[in-house]
Amino acid sequence: MIANYFKIAWRNLLNNSFYSLLNCLGLSIGLAVGILILLWVQDELSFDSFNKQSNSIYKLENRVGTGASQQIWTGTVAPIAGFAKREVPEVKDAARMTYNGAYTLFRYKDKVFNEENTFFADPTLFTMFDYQLIHGNKSKPFLDNHSVILTETTARRYFGSTDVLGKAITSDRATFTVSGVMADFPENSSIKGDMVFPISLRFQDVYTGRKDGKTKDNDFTEFDYTTYFLLQPGRPLVEIATTLRNIHLRNKPDDTDLTYLLQALPNVHLYKSDGTEQGIETVRMFTIIALLILIIACINYVNLSTARSLLRSKEVSMRKIVGAARIQLFIQFLVETILLFSIATLLAVIVMYVLMPFFNQISGKRLVLDFTKPHIWQVLGATIAGTLVASSIYPAMLLSSFEPLKSLKGKVSSGLNEAMFRKTLVVIQFTVSVILIAGTLIISNQLKFIRSKSLGYDKTHVLSFYMRDLTKHYDVIKSELLSQPGITDVSRSNFNVVLIGGQTGSSNWDGKEPGETMMIRFMSADKSFIPFFKMQLKEGANFTDAPSDSKHYILNETAVKTARITDPIGKRFKLWDIEGTIIGVVKDFHFASMKQKIEPAVFVYDPSNMSRIYIKTTGNDAKKAIAAAESVWKKFNADSPFQYAFLDEAFNSLYKSEEQTGLLFNIFASIAILISCLGLFGLATYTAQIRKKEIGVRKVLGSSLAGIVQLLAKDFVKLVFIGIIIAVPIAWYAMDKWLQDFAYRMEMPWWVFGFAGLLALAIALLTISFQSIKAALMDPVKSLRSE
Repeated sequence: MIANYFKIAWRNLLNNSFYSLLNCLGLSIGLAVGILILLWVQDELSFDSFNKQSNSIYKLENRVGTGASQQIWTGTVAPIAGFAKREVPEVKDAARMTYNGAYTLFRYKDKVFNEENTFFADPTLFTMFDYQLIHGNKSKPFLDNHSVILTETTARRYFGSTDVLGKAITSDRATFTVSGVMADFPENSSIKGDMVFPISLRFQDVYTGRKDGKTKDNDFTEFDYTTYFLLQPGRPLVEIATTLRNIHLRNKPDDTDLTYLLQALPNVHLYKSDGTEQGIETVRMFTIIALLILIIACINYVNLSTARSLLRSKEVSMRKIVGAARIQLFIQFLVETILLFSIATLLAVIVMYVLMPFFNQISGKRLVLDFTKPHIWQVLGATIAGTLVASSIYPAMLLSSFEPLKSLKGKVSSGLNEAMFRKTLVVIQFTVSVILIAGTLIISNQLKFIRSKSLGYDKTHVLSFYMRDLTKHYDVIKSELLSQPGITDVSRSNFNVVLIGGQTGSSNWDGKEPGETMMIRFMSADKSFIPFFKMQLKEGANFTDAPSDSKHYILNETAVKTARITDPIGKRFKLWDIEGTIIGVVKDFHFASMKQKIEPAVFVYDPSNMSRIYIKTTGNDAKKAIAAAESVWKKFNADSPFQYAFLDEAFNSLYKSEEQTGLLFNIFASIAILISCLGLFGLATYTAQIRKKEIGVRKVLGSSLAGIVQLLAKDFVKLVFIGIIIAVPIAWYAMDKWLQDFAYRMEMPWWVFGFAGLLALAIALLTISFQSIKAALMDPVKSLRSE
């Protein structure tokens, strides 16, 4: 019986090859793209889930500042981990990490490597977290302060093997012995790196020989450490955080603006520690898009199946008359769907294999279609099963419900309910298409708005790099560079102007209220910095590079406004322990992503802390400027590889996520429209087929080609118009919510929605017109011959 079902189903697919092909294409494309997106979603939701204790591990962060400058710091002070283990019963263990900027250049034999993705960590990193040590001892990963653990990839890069315990690599400051080799950090890990050094080495470098009495156990001023706690059940998190704050204030009473926050490890990737959303909104958006694409694919199948139901009514009636039960007919049509789905699924898998490298490239992922992994089957199974059920039940019920006598007499019609259902599905398809088109246009325009908005400084044709040993010879190399063709100016600072990293709440000024803290970005700069970037001094004067500038400050407008300083020039300002004077106010400039409002900032003069150089080039002679910079580099850093970046590249990297979202939106919108058009093409073909005699009569009676095309197209155009009307408010709401992530956003222009609707309408008309014109050109004699 089952074999017979499949035999009949296969014959039916072959006999209706055109509709089968349309259905198969729509389903395979929808399944392939839907599954790829859901795999991306699953990867985002799975971050850190490989850790068996993930639900008991919490990241410690801080809320600092008061008023408008309040913000969250992901870094914590080093001593809080030790105090927590001793004084908070719920803290079973702790692990601290911090970035390694001290040891970056390494050698092994004749190989030289510049490592930028390394960090210091407590040994407990390997007992709290499930990072696999291929070689080494998890309970004692570091033998001494000059041990290092390499990832598998890094070990192969240096030694060509992973069996390298006891081998040594040399930096420009020390020699390190490999005490362990670990499997590469999983792609869905919040913690990643190429090398791990003992945090005790960091403490040794920072606190040895200190005259201020600061140690790793009492320094509550440096928020340089990422801290994780392994907690056991007990008090609520809020109470634990309050206890930690009390410990901090006991050791540093003036940090009254500080609050500790505890965040569960599974939430770190997609949420901020205060519970606000970080990346989860993108995950939700892509989940909805995946479901919409799958729904559109299902709608195609349902529409074509139900539309063709009239053509199969007599077949169904004959089967019933010769004894077929309704359940048997239901199963028959279900088998047809399953067979078509099997073919579509096979094609979808092939499409996924082909598209996976491209998808990874644009999404920034490293997804692998490995059918030995359970999570692949989870996504595949759920998607295919859900799509199959959604698209098969209604057509099978409809086709098995015809009354035999009425069908044989030709009295079966599609019925109002069935016709309305089919029209509703077409409206849904084009509603989704218009939403995606509008979303694509708005994302694209917002990114253009960001790029075109004045930043308050000129970053064009500027290359930058850390100087290393060039720092000691800056004046000499500046003169040499300025004499080279293609170089128009040179300056220096400590941070990249595109994203100023330094921040502190340790500032004071006349008029500061008790308990008030202004979080302020700080940057070291010389007298050439402001004119180099064409920043504008609103009032006051620039640095002169005189020693007295070490007690001079230049604030931005936001800092002056936040601190409520009137007539700021000459007023007192204190940063850390350095009492000084405000000598200038620079107009606000953007030194972070446009998602953030401009924050208070201050320029300080500290030549010993200016390790980044900026070189302004002419657009045509950029290559000459790069060659000149590399030549100077090799004079003082002969053993180090020369690495530079243009500020435009650094600026664009701030919006990498948005660029990826925009590109994916473009692709998804195109796919949704393609699938919708496949269904519309099939429906237009079917409509022309069942009305061919009517068309023949109209032609005989004198109807024009345009009149017949209009007759066939008008019903579909009405449906597309309804889809546009429904889509516009939904698209406006969704994109308005997306734009709220930007502190600086464009106003949504009305024409975007009009253009999206017209584009969808034009595509629909093009799709329909092909079949309509073909039907209108048909010889009426042929269509009326069987009458």
